[in-house]
Amino acid sequence: MMGRGGGSTGNGLAGAAGGPARHVPVLLEEMLAALSVKPAGLYLDGTFGAGGYTRAILSVHSDTRLIALDRDPDAIAGGDDLVRAAAGRLTLVAGRFGELDHYAEEHGFAPLDGVVLDIGISSMQVDEGGRGFSFRHAGPLDMRMEQAGPSAADIVNDAPEAEIADILYHFGEERRSRAVARAIVEARRRSPIETTDALADLVAGIVRAEPNGPHPATRTFQALRIAVNDELGELVRALHAAERVLKPGGRLVVVTFHSLEDRIVKQFMARRAARTIGGSRHMPGGTLPAPTFAPVTRGPVLPSPAELAANPRARSAKLRAAERTDAPQRPLDDDVAALARLPQSVRPGARPSSGRGRTR
Repeated sequence: MMGRGGGSTGNGLAGAAGGPARHVPVLLEEMLAALSVKPAGLYLDGTFGAGGYTRAILSVHSDTRLIALDRDPDAIAGGDDLVRAAAGRLTLVAGRFGELDHYAEEHGFAPLDGVVLDIGISSMQVDEGGRGFSFRHAGPLDMRMEQAGPSAADIVNDAPEAEIADILYHFGEERRSRAVARAIVEARRRSPIETTDALADLVAGIVRAEPNGPHPATRTFQALRIAVNDELGELVRALHAAERVLKPGGRLVVVTFHSLEDRIVKQFMARRAARTIGGSRHMPGGTLPAPTFAPVTRGPVLPSPAELAANPRARSAKLRAAERTDAPQRPLDDDVAALARLPQSVRPGARPSSGRGRTR
């Protein structure tokens, strides 16, 4: 993700959270319109970042209260100024948005009037080479949002070749995944791959650069980041958690930045709004439980031409929103959850193919 950042709005909140705004929140006005912030409402921002969305939500009404979460300890530390400026209306918590219902209940915010999720990686994380998220800055091959647990270097240097290939293919949509995985294994036999530039250079030797296209390592870095942080699994858990904690009429607003995330959000909202399920000659259709959400947006909301001109990082952003009904929550949707997992395709002892133009 390239959107969580600063901004400037009224009510004395401008400029807080990280000092002068370094980043521009993506689809900000569209987010506020979809969230439809109410006076005295209780809201949750699951991806605080530099506080751009949080600041905007708090600025709509002087009695709005909000709880904001972030996995990144740097983001939490950078939010102290905004907490003080909000004068008791903002609670900032270090935690994963997959447990947002737990945090809302623990801090007295449940049930919620709205949840907003801006999915992925923040501009601050990309721009800081020491975090190891980007091939544009030399640094350790890290990518851990919480700065704890296994890193990208651990996957690259320790995981089996077939597992690396599956990560690159399914989380990065890298067609040369097997060739890249094989090159990684060959390189690490000589010496560990420990820096972002070492991995980027290796991938650039395997994946052909397209004219005016992204860096050849873009998909590899995306895949590793998603795997290190279980980003898609967290998203699935967050959607179901929002269903549990939103009050009837509460809004769920999600901004995504690549097709894997958007597919999960789109399918979750469609299934939760559906009344029937289609059948086939192999499996009969049927009536579903009462819908737990009603659509707010019809299809994805995209950045305007003006926003794209001002902020090229918004180019892949999509916003989807839905409103909670009074129907009881449903169990975990297995089909949606499956979109967040690697297929069971890694077989011990299997010999990977070249990966050129293959399909799965």
